[in-house]
Amino acid sequence: MVGRRVAIALLAALVAACSEEAAPPPPRAAAPALASAPAEVREVDLVYSAEAVVEAVRQSTVASQIAGRVVELNFDVGDRVKKGQVILRIDERAAGQALEASEAQVREAQASLAAARAQYERSKKLVEQKFISQAALDDAESAYRGAQARVTALLAGEKRAATERSFATVIAPYGGVVSARHIELGEMATPGRPLMTGFDPATLRVVATVPQAQVGAIQASSRARVEVPSLGRSIEARQITLVPSADPRTHTTRFRIDLPADVEGIYPGVYARAHFALGREPRLLVPRAAVVRRSEVTGVYVIDAEGIPRLRQVRLGTAGDESSIEVLAGLKPGERVALDPFEAGRKDMP
Repeated sequence: MVGRRVAIALLAALVAACSEEAAPPPPRAAAPALASAPAEVREVDLVYSAEAVVEAVRQSTVASQIAGRVVELNFDVGDRVKKGQVILRIDERAAGQALEASEAQVREAQASLAAARAQYERSKKLVEQKFISQAALDDAESAYRGAQARVTALLAGEKRAATERSFATVIAPYGGVVSARHIELGEMATPGRPLMTGFDPATLRVVATVPQAQVGAIQASSRARVEVPSLGRSIEARQITLVPSADPRTHTTRFRIDLPADVEGIYPGVYARAHFALGREPRLLVPRAAVVRRSEVTGVYVIDAEGIPRLRQVRLGTAGDESSIEVLAGLKPGERVALDPFEAGRKDMP
């Protein structure tokens, strides 16, 4: 009886196993389609690219105009300064004492002038009364004129002393950023010694050197784009100016490219590339995001008729814009390329 039950249980288990093997596997979820874009022919700017450097239109070094010890430093490198703010102060005691001496001399001369004027007026009355000679009147008038001249000279000296005293307070000639500090607190400032260097970040430009053969085409177009690799972005030029001089050894000419006032993150000396527009022509373009670089190979993943991405080597040009790049060889118009090379590479793996 027990053996019969065991046999029935084994038979039931065998039937269940066979039914599980015969059941079809659950359907697989369809793989999401790769995002792609077609290679298409569009008109783009033909550009000439040249290396360039950023410089400030307004950059100056403030120097000392008097001698004295630096007693106050209000700004350092990287600080923003507003127009009219006090940058630093120089000990003004010597200049103040010179001003006080000039003021005292002026008061003395003014007293002498008052006395000479009174003597001259008395001498005129005495000449009318025949008590003194004309020569004595002439002497009194001469002394009076001399006293006037001395007061005028001493007043000029007083103004000069006051001006020199004002030089002890160094103020910013315009708003900007401090790029260098050439003196320390407590050091001796002397006339002509540099104190601080600053520039106005709202007035920046790029200077590029180009061959003379390209000057005419650049002037005719008057359009340029500045690429700043350190920022990872491009900036449209506000104005292009030809510097009317050429290097006779290299046969090159410089162009100044004015940048917009709202550009941030760059400063004088930063490396840049200037892309001058020379005209427009049709070119085969693909999105920059589709380009993949493996060692020395540059390629794109092309979606074939079955929807499978295949890596294909291409040769790129220089034309295009921030989102597209020119393809010189390896693609035909209308072929679709994957926008995510990483995901396309995973699907292309065997």
